[in-house]
Amino acid sequence: MYRLYYSPGACSLAIHALLNELEQGVELIDRKHAADFDRLESHGMVPVLVDDDQVIREGAAIILYLLDKHQHRMLPPSGPERARFIEWLMFANATLHPAYGRLFFLGSSLEDGTVKQHALNAAGDTISALWAAVDRQLNRTPFVCGEQICIVDMMLAVYASWGAYFPVDIHMSDKVKGMLEAVKAHPAFAKALEDEREASM
Repeated sequence: MYRLYYSPGACSLAIHALLNELEQGVELIDRKHAADFDRLESHGMVPVLVDDDQVIREGAAIILYLLDKHQHRMLPPSGPERARFIEWLMFANATLHPAYGRLFFLGSSLEDGTVKQHALNAAGDTISALWAAVDRQLNRTPFVCGEQICIVDMMLAVYASWGAYFPVDIHMSDKVKGMLEAVKAHPAFAKALEDEREASM
């Protein structure tokens, strides 16, 4: 059984949903209550996945590890489809995630006032432009990487929820919103949400 160190609502939620999709057992460990977490991850960041003696950090690395190990269709074996999947995985992990991270940084580091609001608005505009790129991709396929929900869509659904924490307008097309709603209703994702909700009670 895998062990997944997580924080409620954090990007670790997508890894949890992926493990459900792969039908793999998982022991959830809230990093706030884990005495050994600093030994596993010195930066205090989730997700961290433990598979026997193997410790994997960084969301994209964990995703590639799991999909490769379980030979899941989400990760094409080769060719343009594989390149497209990895491109969008990196877009989610290395472009959209840090853009939302900027909101968290500004929200915690600046005092409330006009300067802070202008900075938040600028960060929100950048995020809106990234969602426009997702919208353009959804003109081609119903989900980011094709006809079926994949882990990239799950990652985007997690990040999209973070906008509610900030007084900014983040624009998403109806197509993007529809895709995100489909992900939230997807059984593997819905179960991850429910399990983490119950664990925090």
